[in-house]
Amino acid sequence: MSTAGACIGFGQVRHTRLKPRHHAFVYPTYFLMLPLRQLQREGAKAELAVNRSGALSFFDVDHGDGRAPAQGGALAWFTELLQQEGVNDADGEIWLQTFPRVWGYTFKPVSFWYAHRADGSLAAIMAEVHNTFGERHCYLLDAPRYGQTLTARKVFHVSPFCAIEGHYRFRFMRVQHQGQERVVARVEHDDDAGPLIETSWSGVLQPASAAALRQALWRFPLMTFGVVARIHWHALQLWLKRVPFWHKPPLPEKSVTRA
Repeated sequence: MSTAGACIGFGQVRHTRLKPRHHAFVYPTYFLMLPLRQLQREGAKAELAVNRSGALSFFDVDHGDGRAPAQGGALAWFTELLQQEGVNDADGEIWLQTFPRVWGYTFKPVSFWYAHRADGSLAAIMAEVHNTFGERHCYLLDAPRYGQTLTARKVFHVSPFCAIEGHYRFRFMRVQHQGQERVVARVEHDDDAGPLIETSWSGVLQPASAAALRQALWRFPLMTFGVVARIHWHALQLWLKRVPFWHKPPLPEKSVTRA
């Protein structure tokens, strides 16, 4: 990741369901892109509230096993997970793409962890997925490259309008856009009969300065509340369209699915 320091990305979330009823939406959004090893070494700048109250903030306990900063926080959890899974060469920067807390509240449908080697190449990418039942599952993608399609079997319940079947296709991109860095994360779900859902989360990065954080709050003062509200609003629309409903199954035995 070429951009230095904590960043904020302004972009959009896209979602398209292809069957049995077509349903699509696009929303503007913003997100944090955080170099966790740099933040641990140097501390956060005053503009971004890290592990402290603020209108827009990041807390380690919102990720992984809820580990507090005194125990190494989310970075320690993630590096231990990589070692347990045999990824031993992620000795470069660890970037986390995630939604912040806004006015103390957050819900993170998905966060992406980008683990780099010392030479800057990617060692692994992990999708940390949360559902509205307070459950979490991780999909660990081995030896990824930007622009490459990676697959993982779907094992975790996210939406009551999708069965636990089929697989995900992930594709990540990082490009320069008008002198700024743009990141794109695409996730597509294919069921046993073919393509079902297409999603993407993209944005242009800029330093998480006081001005950029104010811009985010002015444009989207209730952004994370809106994430949850929109999930339920679109669930209602799918129900009205008579899309089949699936009850929540038990959690998978393992908390990490290796792609």
